Amino acid sequence: MAEPPRLPLVGGRPARVVSLVYNDASADSRVQKTAATLRAAGADAVVVAISREVAGHPPGPGTLGDGLPVHRVHDLDLTRLLPRTTRAWRRLRGRAPDGGPRSPSTPAPAPAAAPPPAEPSPTTPAASSTARAVAVDLWMRLYQTVRLGHWWYGAVRTARGLEPDVVHANDANTLVPALLTTMGTPGQVVYDSHELWRRRNTRQDRWLAPAVDALVETVGTRLAAGVITVSPSIATWLQDHYHLAQTPTLVRNIPTARPTPAPAEGRLRELAGLGPEARVVSYTGSITTGRGLEETVDALALLDDDVHLVLLGYGAPQYVDRLLRRARTEGVADRMHLVGSVPSAQVPQTLADADVAVVYVRPICLSYLYSLPNKLFESIHAGLPIVAADLPDTAEVVRRHGVGEVFDARTPADLAAAIRTVLADPGHYRQAAVAAARDLTWEREAARMVALYDRVLTGRAAAR
Repeated sequence: MAEPPRLPLVGGRPARVVSLVYNDASADSRVQKTAATLRAAGADAVVVAISREVAGHPPGPGTLGDGLPVHRVHDLDLTRLLPRTTRAWRRLRGRAPDGGPRSPSTPAPAPAAAPPPAEPSPTTPAASSTARAVAVDLWMRLYQTVRLGHWWYGAVRTARGLEPDVVHANDANTLVPALLTTMGTPGQVVYDSHELWRRRNTRQDRWLAPAVDALVETVGTRLAAGVITVSPSIATWLQDHYHLAQTPTLVRNIPTARPTPAPAEGRLRELAGLGPEARVVSYTGSITTGRGLEETVDALALLDDDVHLVLLGYGAPQYVDRLLRRARTEGVADRMHLVGSVPSAQVPQTLADADVAVVYVRPICLSYLYSLPNKLFESIHAGLPIVAADLPDTAEVVRRHGVGEVFDARTPADLAAAIRTVLADPGHYRQAAVAAARDLTWEREAARMVALYDRVLTGRAAAR
């Protein structure tokens, strides 16, 4: 693969790019690849993220990956800043002051000279529970809003100090600080929409936040010098809804080019404690709702006893417990294996000894319907046959490259049938995946992003 073209200088120096992201950036492969590509093209690119001290990512300057500079802005952690408020909130939620769940053996200490309790009534417990739930919900909404605003303030201060020529806004929750950073300066904004932000999977009882999201993204996309996104359907939606003169630049989140690992190089069976006689169905990514995991467990129950499901990823304990209970109910608990996660760069090699990969996102919102999941490309780069839900952009990749079978996302039986089809003759699907991996690379995708930056910086230089 040829080296990317060099970006133009600005005033005789490398262009300065600040990439804003509202996470700690340590596991965000797209943010890291984007900044690394811009640096390889001659820009001085820095990531501005948020600190996560409990995860070992303190505020201040640091590095990512292969020396990529990052500056993490201080997070608003009320546990540290307002310990008394935190203890009161935990009591309101019914938790012990130390944050653990309260049990009958650890009752709340009663206040001195407490008055005798009122006579109970049939409505008192329900009303109290409802009031507590409402109070906790309002508190959490307020806290998350203030927390985001605190990061915006710190991100703008940090980014303006770097005097960027371009601010790369990763998702709509960074558009406000991106626009504030460039306000009154010659700097430009490039908006990178990692999902269909206004149609993402969020609570349905929100009313103010969607209006704010719509306003921010409408203003942001129209003021941005360039718009990037991750799937053709999202690009079309953005252009149609915001009446953009140009279609957003498509930059799919694909792994970097590398040799496809041989099955013998994989580690999934080792992690799951499975031998060569098992037939392995892999899943990679977040273990959470909306990813078709319940249906995949149901499909596993329809398959032969030598077929195992191995989950490479992480999830909230409450959801994982529910999934394990479902597996026990379906009688497949001994054939479902959770093996934790590995760094994103190691995912393709780890998956390589599986027999087939499930790529399943339930179309419960428009953003999911239009998604083009990272796991699809990671599994192709692992050289695996694919069984994928029949979503427009995902199905198009699978069919065009012939790497697997597409199934109806509404029924576990159709998923089970697709898995049987692939397992009956996986060889030609695997060959197709190996061939597709040579074509589907980050370097090819990133060439379009570098070309966009070239146009943005050339326009900026002309404006000066």
